[in-house]
Amino acid sequence: MNAETHQAARAVVLLSGGLDSATALALACRQGFACYALSVWYGQRHAGEIDCAAEIAAAFGACDHKILDLDLRWIGGSALTAPIAVPMDREQDDTIPVTYVPARNTILLSLALGWAEVIGARDIFIGVNAVDYSGYPDCRPEFIAAFERTANLATRMGVEGKAITIHTPLISLSKAEIIKKGIDLGIDYAMTTSCYDPADDGTACGHCDACILRRKGFSEAGIPDPTRYRQE
Repeated sequence: MNAETHQAARAVVLLSGGLDSATALALACRQGFACYALSVWYGQRHAGEIDCAAEIAAAFGACDHKILDLDLRWIGGSALTAPIAVPMDREQDDTIPVTYVPARNTILLSLALGWAEVIGARDIFIGVNAVDYSGYPDCRPEFIAAFERTANLATRMGVEGKAITIHTPLISLSKAEIIKKGIDLGIDYAMTTSCYDPADDGTACGHCDACILRRKGFSEAGIPDPTRYRQE
């Protein structure tokens, strides 16, 4: 780590290995933060994203990259953590799909908050999006604002006046806008994965919500989609 990086303000960046979190990391780096990436294996069926996260963290020179094991399969309740079929070619509507993982972002942000206190980081980045997304309640601006208030009430840093900020730079962007921004930041999206139900070799299904939104984003951005999809 060079002296310039050492002097930069630290930020914890939640890094799933997906398109959005990779873009959030690139943005945090561009803003001059010394980035500490945090990935969580929570028992998700698309665990290959953790390998993608490691590649992305290395590519953007993260100061550290922690991978935590927190198996949420014992809770279940989601198609990502229980033997429940992932919906395919689902019509987007106002219902919360079965791919929602109960309290996931609350848990992930809490872990990021704990690490932030330890390393003295007052900034946390999360790549949530409330435009092109699957309708998860923990991706909404209202939730982020409430968690930030909680973070500043529940931590030593917050009580001592060192305010903690939760950054959501993608929350109001379309998937196409996110992709365009990421390309400008130098992201190779071939490093990322989005599929909820990939094959053993990592190829994407092309039909889950995440794949549909990803395909739509690249198409609307006018940028070739580097994703490897299963042959149909």
